[in-house]
Amino acid sequence: MQNKKKILRIANRFNIGGPTFNVAYLTRYLDNYETLLVGGALDDGEDSSNYILEDLGITPRIIPEMKREINPREDYEAYLKLREIIREFKPDIVHTHASKPGAIGRLAAIHENVPVIVHTFHGHVFHSYFGKLKTTFYKVIERYLAARSSRIIAISDGQAHELSKIHTICKPEKIQVVRLGFDLGKFNTDKEAKRLAFRTEWQLAEETVAIVIVGRLVPVKNHNFLIQAIRKLKELSSAKFQLFIVGDGEERTNIENFCTEAQLRFSATPNPESDVVFTSWIKDVDRVYAGGDVVVLTSLNEGTPVSLIEAQAAGKPIVSTNVGGIKNIVLENKTALLTSTTDIDLFAKHLKTLVEDKTLCQTMSESGWEHVKENYHYTRLVKDMDNLYQKLLSEAENS
Repeated sequence: MQNKKKILRIANRFNIGGPTFNVAYLTRYLDNYETLLVGGALDDGEDSSNYILEDLGITPRIIPEMKREINPREDYEAYLKLREIIREFKPDIVHTHASKPGAIGRLAAIHENVPVIVHTFHGHVFHSYFGKLKTTFYKVIERYLAARSSRIIAISDGQAHELSKIHTICKPEKIQVVRLGFDLGKFNTDKEAKRLAFRTEWQLAEETVAIVIVGRLVPVKNHNFLIQAIRKLKELSSAKFQLFIVGDGEERTNIENFCTEAQLRFSATPNPESDVVFTSWIKDVDRVYAGGDVVVLTSLNEGTPVSLIEAQAAGKPIVSTNVGGIKNIVLENKTALLTSTTDIDLFAKHLKTLVEDKTLCQTMSESGWEHVKENYHYTRLVKDMDNLYQKLLSEAENS
C-alpha cells in the first residue's frame, strides 16, 4: 500500500475564531494524507477554541513560544522547534495559517527544503492595525516569504485582489482562492426551540428586536462605530430593540465606557431595560443566531468573517461595513445591507429598515441559507484543498 503524503499544518493560537474551524476540518477530513497539526500558545485572557478540535478527535502539538506578539527570543525558539518537527515528521507539504505561524513556519520549511510550502491569509495586517513603518516592514517580510512559497491562498476574491494589486505581496497567478468551509447544518435546524431558549434566558419580549454582533472585542472590530449607530437608531425609530455583544477581549471596558458616553444603558446579565447587553462568549452560538433578528458587523478590516456566514446559514439579515472579503460572502441587498466604515448615518438607517420591516427581513432570511450551503460547507473546502495539494505535489515532483 502506498504511503500517504504528509502535511504539517501550522496554525495560530487556538483562540475563538474562524481559522480554528478551517484547520480542524482540513486536519480531520483530508483522509488521503497523514496530518500533524501544530499551534501556538494562547495569550492571557484569550478564550480557547480547543473544544472544536476535541469534538473532531484532534490533539494538536503546542509550541508555547509561538505567541501573538513579536518576541525575538521566543520567536527564534519557536522557529528552531518547527525545524526540529520538520526533520522528525518529514512532511511533503507545510501549510501555514495566519501571520505569525506563516512567517516562522514558512521560514523553517524553506530552510528544511520542504517540497511544497503553502500559506493561507485568513486576514491580513496591512491596514487598520499598525502605523506606516511597521506595516511596510510586514509587507517586506511577506513578499520575501511569498516568493519562496509554492502557493498563497486567499479566502475570498476581494482578499486576493488586495494581496496582489493593492499591497503587491505577490503576482496574481501565485494566489489560489479557496473559500472557508464550515459545518453549517446546526444553524439551520431546531431554530424555533433554540430561539425560545435564548430569548427566555435573556428575558426578551416577543416584540423586542435582538440585534447581534459576534466576535472578539478588539480595535479592528470597531464596536464604537456600532454604539454610535445604536444611539442614532434610538433617535430614528420607536421600535423596541436590544444590542447583544457576544464575545470578549481587550476593548470591553472601553466599549462599556463609550456606551456611557452615548447615554446607552448596558448590562452583563438579562435586563429588559438595557440598550446593550454584553454576554461574553457563548459556546452554542447557533442559539444566539436563532434568538436574534438582525446580525451586524462593523469591522475596519476582514478576511472572511465567520459570523456573517453563520448568520446567513441561520437565515438572519445582515447590516455590515463593506471591507475585505465581506462583499464576496454576502449577497448585497439580498442577504446584507452594506455601508462604508465611516457612514454611521447610513448604517443606522439600514438598522432602522430591518428593525421595522419584517417582510424584508423574511425575504433576506430565505436567501441566506441557499447562498451559504452551496459555497461554504466544509466538504467543498476539503475537496478544493485536496485538488490544490495534488497539483502542487505533482509540480514539485516534476520540477
